[in-house]
Amino acid sequence: MNQELHVVLGTGPVGLTLAERLVARGHRVRTVNRSGGGEQIAGSVRVAADVTDRVKLAEIVEGADVVYNCTHVPYQLQPQVLPAIQDALLDVVGRSGAKLVTVETLNQYGPTGGVPMTERTPLAAPGPKGRTRAAITERYLAAHQRGDVRVALGMAADFFGPRVLLSSLGVSVFPAALAGEARLGLGDIDLPKSYTYVPDLAAGLAVLGSDERALGKLWHLPVDGPYTTRQIHGIIGDLTGEPTQITVQREPEPFGPYDEEFMAEYRELFYWHTEPFAMDDSLYTSTFGVRATPMREALAKTLDWFAHSIQKGQ
Repeated sequence: MNQELHVVLGTGPVGLTLAERLVARGHRVRTVNRSGGGEQIAGSVRVAADVTDRVKLAEIVEGADVVYNCTHVPYQLQPQVLPAIQDALLDVVGRSGAKLVTVETLNQYGPTGGVPMTERTPLAAPGPKGRTRAAITERYLAAHQRGDVRVALGMAADFFGPRVLLSSLGVSVFPAALAGEARLGLGDIDLPKSYTYVPDLAAGLAVLGSDERALGKLWHLPVDGPYTTRQIHGIIGDLTGEPTQITVQREPEPFGPYDEEFMAEYRELFYWHTEPFAMDDSLYTSTFGVRATPMREALAKTLDWFAHSIQKGQ
C-alpha cells in the first residue's frame, strides 16, 4: 500500500498531537525538532534538524505529500526567527511540490474592540509580534497565488489541552484545580473569550492537509463557545468537585510560571484578556462539517491528562 508521507515540523503540544492524529489516519509520519529528543509518537519516525537549514530541510521533506509547520518560537525571538523559518519553507517545500499547512495565531489581527474575529478581519496588529505574524500570513497567501507553493493556514485561539503547559489555561490552572487550590485568571475573567482545544487544532490541521478546498486560504479552526474565563473555571470546579478559587492577575506582571521575561513580551498581547476576544469558526465548520469538542468534554480530558502526569511525577 502506498501510504502518504506527512512531515510534522515541531514537537510541541500541537505537533505531537497532530502526529498522533496522522498516524491514526494511516499515514507515514516523520516528526522533526532541533534536538531529536523528547516524546516519541508510536508509529512515527523522529529526526533532528534546524528547519532553517535548507539542505537538511530538503532531505527531510523529500517525497512528502504534506508538510505541517508546527514550530514554536519564544515570543522575544519571533520577529527575527519566524521570517527565517518562512523563507526556508517557501523555498524548500515550494520546490518539493508538497502541500504546506501552517499554524497561525490571532495576534495578527490586533485589538478589535470586542468584534468577533473572522477570516475577513483586517490584519491590523500594532505590535512587532503581531505585525510579524500578519506579514507572514500575507506572504504565504501571495506565494500561493503566484503558484510558488500550495499552502493552507489554520488559525487557532489561546491553546489548552493535554501537553499544554504555558498557557492561560495550562499549568497555572489544572494542577491547582485538582489540588483544590487557587487557580490563575488573567485580565477580566467575565469577558467572552475563545479557547482552542489542541486535539481540535490537530484534527483541523489534518483536514487542511487532506482537502484541496483548503488551499490558498486562511481558516479559523474549530472552537467551542465563546465562554467567559469564569465560566471555564466553573466547569472545572464542577468536574473536580473542588471549590472554584481564582487569583486574578489584572496586569501583565510576573506570576507563578510566568517569569519577568515572558510577561514583558506577553504585554503586547494582554489585550486578549482585557476585551472580548471571540473567534468565529463558521467558515471552517460549514465547509468541512467538523465542529469543536464540547467544552466540558475537552476540559474533562485535559484534567485527566494533568492528573495522570502528576501521578507519574512529570
